[in-house]
Amino acid sequence: MSSTEHSTPRHTALDALHRSLGATMTDFAGWDMPLRYGSERDEHTAVRTRAGLFDLSHMGEIAVAGPEAAALLNFALVGNIASVGVGRARYTMICRADGGILDDLIVYRLAEHEFLVVANAANAQVVLDALVERGAGFDAEVRDDRDAYALIAVQGPESPGILASLTDADLPGLKYYAGLPGTVAGVPALIARTGYTGEDGFELFVKPEHAVELWQALTKAGEGAGLVPCGLSCRDTLRLEAGMPLYGHELSTSLTPFDAGLGRVVKFEKEGDFVGREALLAASARAAQNPPRVLVGLVAEGRRVPRAGYPVVAGGEVIGEVTSGAPSPTLGRPIAMAYVDAAHAAPGTAGVGVDIRGTHEPYEVVALPFYRRQK
Repeated sequence: MSSTEHSTPRHTALDALHRSLGATMTDFAGWDMPLRYGSERDEHTAVRTRAGLFDLSHMGEIAVAGPEAAALLNFALVGNIASVGVGRARYTMICRADGGILDDLIVYRLAEHEFLVVANAANAQVVLDALVERGAGFDAEVRDDRDAYALIAVQGPESPGILASLTDADLPGLKYYAGLPGTVAGVPALIARTGYTGEDGFELFVKPEHAVELWQALTKAGEGAGLVPCGLSCRDTLRLEAGMPLYGHELSTSLTPFDAGLGRVVKFEKEGDFVGREALLAASARAAQNPPRVLVGLVAEGRRVPRAGYPVVAGGEVIGEVTSGAPSPTLGRPIAMAYVDAAHAAPGTAGVGVDIRGTHEPYEVVALPFYRRQK
């Protein structure tokens, strides 16, 4: 059922625990989720320098299994899912027939004929419905597994050591965008080396009844490493610094992957047709001839924070629009992502500003991401 069908927000298996920790809760995509536990700046800094613990149980898990599961996903999504190895994951998108982005996704290949598709919370029902519809005629089952999983993430430079103390899984051998079944603190889990913070880290898919036990074990294991619980607020500033798009901000049905500068996720060379192929071929050709607005980073010269929807200006003309903006704890200045005309997209372009309530505040155009972790 969709979030709009819930008159009251849904609660994750960790809800009571969040409240016991004094979390400030917020309604997010139909779920009651922790926004912050204390200082969002402290939570952000903990993930950058030590480790943070997140409840991501609002994400939408959809299982696709059967002899033609890979073929179904190749038809339904823009990526070449059939080429993903067992135990690996891929970032991809699901588009409408007109090429507009319905959602960005991570797809895990759990076995030869078994996949786990993870959608954004706000789009989970849309993605589920689209996969069911597009799966007609394929020998594969699409199953809503949102209630089958709790999802806990531990992110930050100390996360490998924290997790290693609780599992005998081969973490050093687990590559970025890969997952393996294992046991963490005695709890069966899918251990994935993925995340949305720009740091090394892991996402742990477990049964909801094991969520509290696992959270408490990770908290205890992380005590000496400075691990802290983290809410959605710092998750947003972390992903913004890392230049990672957020659906509803940098991505939408009004944009194709080529408009969003993510045309690389579209694999025209894969076998067979896929939904949106013709429209995306046309979008690719348009982008080559007449470059669309480019997603860039903006760093404030002053202290005023830009917000989504604010106009980007140069020479008295509107040249773009802010999609996400926030104070950056790492840079110590306000930052934003924005789509701007190609003529103003080069790093260091002079004379660019953001119209903040009628005042044109100066901003420096920079390449994304704002922050890249040290390997």
